[in-house]
Amino acid sequence: MLHTVPIKWLLARLYEPDLVIVDCRFWLNDTAAGEQKYLDEHIPRAVYLDLDKELSAPVTEHGGRHPLPNVETMSRTFGQAGINRDSRVVVYDDNNGMNAARAWWMLTYLGHKQVYVLEQDFTAWKQANYPVTQDRPVVVPTSFTAQVKPEMLVQMEEVRKVSSQAGPDDKLPAGSPILIDSRDHRRYLGLEEPLDKKAGHIPGAVNYFWKEVVNEDGSLKSKEQLEQHFSGLDKDAEIIVYCGSGVSACPNVLGLKQAGFNNVKLYAGSWSDWISYEENPVATGEE
Repeated sequence: MLHTVPIKWLLARLYEPDLVIVDCRFWLNDTAAGEQKYLDEHIPRAVYLDLDKELSAPVTEHGGRHPLPNVETMSRTFGQAGINRDSRVVVYDDNNGMNAARAWWMLTYLGHKQVYVLEQDFTAWKQANYPVTQDRPVVVPTSFTAQVKPEMLVQMEEVRKVSSQAGPDDKLPAGSPILIDSRDHRRYLGLEEPLDKKAGHIPGAVNYFWKEVVNEDGSLKSKEQLEQHFSGLDKDAEIIVYCGSGVSACPNVLGLKQAGFNNVKLYAGSWSDWISYEENPVATGEE
């Protein structure tokens, strides 16, 4: 199934009435920059969804740095953005697809079938001399009816159960679900941790840095490249993907789906949720 579309595809369909375009630009080091850049210029007809305000719930003791909103809140957010069950949705960012993949995952989790991540990013769109605007679209709120796919999501307790099977060598036994840590390798090893209170990884997890599924221009790699990248994984296994806060794991989920892996789940709370439970163990070093 196709989960991405090229910028030429969007250009050709820019004004088709069933199309909803969502701008997801956001930077952790300047949380106001994404919306400001949207106000300065964006793809015509695009609405803006903020990672902190719309694509995450408020931070609490548990749930991680970008908690997943509940189904009712997500449905209301997407309905207010003008998305209904018949909408074709294209999401984009300027962050190698990281935030766009989060929106793609959320809509897919809610059962929306026609949602696509724009290949490359806003910069590529602009460099191609495609139209940009400061005009904000008139959005008619609609009703978004969720048909939740619970099999796409796991909670901390399920991850703990899987992780508890890891041996002294920090490996899970054959036939168990696979845990994928999507963060930079140095964070996985526990050599540095710029964002969270503890460094390391969930015991039993293997490391597949999320940026390795995208090209330098931010587009997702080809199906063949992704199949090669994930060739060490069993396509029939259950795969649980996490990152620091449940955002950069989403490009890995997208890449795995493109590569033909079907049983892929997101641990939305991710590392920042895992370490909020003092009793959860932490591993460091190579798996």
